[in-house]
Amino acid sequence: MVAVDTEHFRTLLLEERARVERALGHLHDENQGDITESEEEETFDNHLGDSAAVTYDREMDYSLEENSGHVLAAIDEALTRIDGGTFGTCARCGKPIAEERLEAMPYATKCIDCKRLEERA
Repeated sequence: MVAVDTEHFRTLLLEERARVERALGHLHDENQGDITESEEEETFDNHLGDSAAVTYDREMDYSLEENSGHVLAAIDEALTRIDGGTFGTCARCGKPIAEERLEAMPYATKCIDCKRLEERA
């Protein structure tokens, strides 16, 4: 078994973390306040269809923000696995995670076979 280049993946993870944090910062800059505040401001004089579009866009942004939070947590967990010496090992079967999978998703916790089994269940 070939050892995983953890420093390469640490760099990838830190770059991805910075990218996600920038995206979150952009979302926060664009959507200050909570959803009810913006709806009151933006829909007071607007048509019902316009207010629905505003609400949809706002909910989409909140979903993106929530997903970004999950990605940041997964990145932090992957960095912890690097420090703990378990990075690149499937959490389900204990086999190595393919390097191609880690290149595509460096915070992956399962090999592709175990992930497919999980998604079928």
